[in-house]
Amino acid sequence: MQECHSHPDQIGVREVKVGKKVLVTTFLVPRKTHKKALGELFLQRWKVELDRRNLKSTLGLEDLSCMTPDMCEKEFWVYALAYKLIRLLMAEAAMQADVLPRHLSFKHTLQILIAWSQRQFLSDASEDTATFFILIADVRVGRRPGGVEPRALKRRPKPFPRLDKPRWLARAEIIKYGHSKKLRAA
Repeated sequence: MQECHSHPDQIGVREVKVGKKVLVTTFLVPRKTHKKALGELFLQRWKVELDRRNLKSTLGLEDLSCMTPDMCEKEFWVYALAYKLIRLLMAEAAMQADVLPRHLSFKHTLQILIAWSQRQFLSDASEDTATFFILIADVRVGRRPGGVEPRALKRRPKPFPRLDKPRWLARAEIIKYGHSKKLRAA
């Protein structure tokens, strides 16, 4: 509660029309931050959306599976570490292929890494890592200037409530009271 008292009551903003879009920013001085620079910053939002999607969907960080805050924090950092390691592989492959790392596919890199590691453990074939990086750099992602995606959920919610207590306790309640008559959406 005390944190909200440290924030100002009002924030000054500036509206800037860039192309067909009106951007609202807290960069108030036009001489310091030009309209063109704000437009470029706005276009870079797509990279942030892709990174967020890679963490949540591709790596599976949509839901944390741990129950305690400490373990949830550890789980998050494991996902962050995995994300950084995959980005490191992409950077190395991009350097060797003389392309920008953003032009390589995150999901493709993850799939190559999984397949490569299974192959290394299942057989005695230990090929050089140059082939590994060539495979990563093989798939390029398309350029999407001004990319637009619908903001809608593709998956429908499940017709069951979320399990928000230990399974043994939920079983005991079902045995004692039976299943609920009305199923709530998650």
